[in-house]
Amino acid sequence: MESDTADIAIVGGGAAGLAAAIFAAEAAPSGSRIVVLDGAKTLGAKILVAGGGRCNVTHHEVFPSDFNGSQTIIRNVLSAFNAKATVRWFESMGVELKREPTGKLFPVANTARAVLGALLERCRALNVALLTSHRVTTITRPTDADHSFQITHSNGVLRSPRVIVSTGGKSLPRSGSDGLGWDILRRLGHTVTPTYAALVPLVLSPQMFHAELAGLSQDVELSVFANGKRIDHRVGSLLWTHFGISGPVVMDASRHWTVASETGVSPTLQCNLVPGESFQQVERWLVQSASNRPKASMVTHLSQRFAERTAATILRHAGIDPTTVASQLSRDARRALVHALTALPLPVVQHRGWNYAEVTAGGVPLNEIDFRTMQSRKVQGLYLAGEVLDCDGRIGGFNFQWAWATGFLAGRAAACVNQGNRM
Repeated sequence: MESDTADIAIVGGGAAGLAAAIFAAEAAPSGSRIVVLDGAKTLGAKILVAGGGRCNVTHHEVFPSDFNGSQTIIRNVLSAFNAKATVRWFESMGVELKREPTGKLFPVANTARAVLGALLERCRALNVALLTSHRVTTITRPTDADHSFQITHSNGVLRSPRVIVSTGGKSLPRSGSDGLGWDILRRLGHTVTPTYAALVPLVLSPQMFHAELAGLSQDVELSVFANGKRIDHRVGSLLWTHFGISGPVVMDASRHWTVASETGVSPTLQCNLVPGESFQQVERWLVQSASNRPKASMVTHLSQRFAERTAATILRHAGIDPTTVASQLSRDARRALVHALTALPLPVVQHRGWNYAEVTAGGVPLNEIDFRTMQSRKVQGLYLAGEVLDCDGRIGGFNFQWAWATGFLAGRAAACVNQGNRM
């Protein structure tokens, strides 16, 4: 079994861990030994699958309101290392970023491997030891006799006076993040808020028509209701799938549905297929369209605004034969159609599971860390970074920005403590 020492040990080699390692190595005294321990055989699984394999590194504008969590603390963390700093940092590692119309920033190379490759290469250049297949099971705090943490892993023990925990949450457990980091932190005195799958596709009742539209996407207005109140409302792109719904607007709303559902509330999801338009406006449009072309079929009228497959499906859902001539549509049938267009109930039965969740909602409360350094307020010499903390952003590169920013703060702070008292 291995017995090793390090000046700084980073537990978890994902985005936040690799960032922390790089910034620590750059700030630490020459000759410092910095080690990253990770249970996976290879690092960066989440980075490689992010953004459809292209890795949405950040967003061109990042605000605290893009995140769920303590806004004051999030604001301070983000201001220490903002999106512009991320762009400059990646450029310094040879990765140029491009802005897409959505505001998302991707590598010009259009592959996540460029991002991961740059991070790993920078670690190697800085002599950071990347210990894969080293699953950490416990961290024991320093004693008066021994001022180092004892980190027990699958291959032995490593001792270090400073430890950065960046073990992630529970999202995409196949990548190695299975929530074990929280158990370790609880034993060190931290608390962990309830955790939920966020940025996750939603599964609809098999009685719904989603499978007929699988592969089609459209802009919608989506609302989540709980206890008779609207708890979330947003506009964006929805993707119909064979199992239910996905797409940016659904992924962002999923957090609110999941939290409500798993806290004993029965949330409902309602969709306006003509975002920004009311029942009255859509009804007026239908009446006007029918008066202009009374002999045209209803599917022809709706196909002015929707894909023909969507138009036919919505009509059938409203109990209307798509071939019905507009002049023959009754007032009641027209109003049923408008309801289906502007207030369509989406019968969600569950989220798709942790294997499809992009991030975790919940974690170690932000008030248990010093936002200037990411050092634990419970244990001196212990730092936290990334998804292990109770902060989750919306889709679009925001969670990566949180990883880079917290990694920056934790890495630099850990490297700059007691530089004259190395092991």
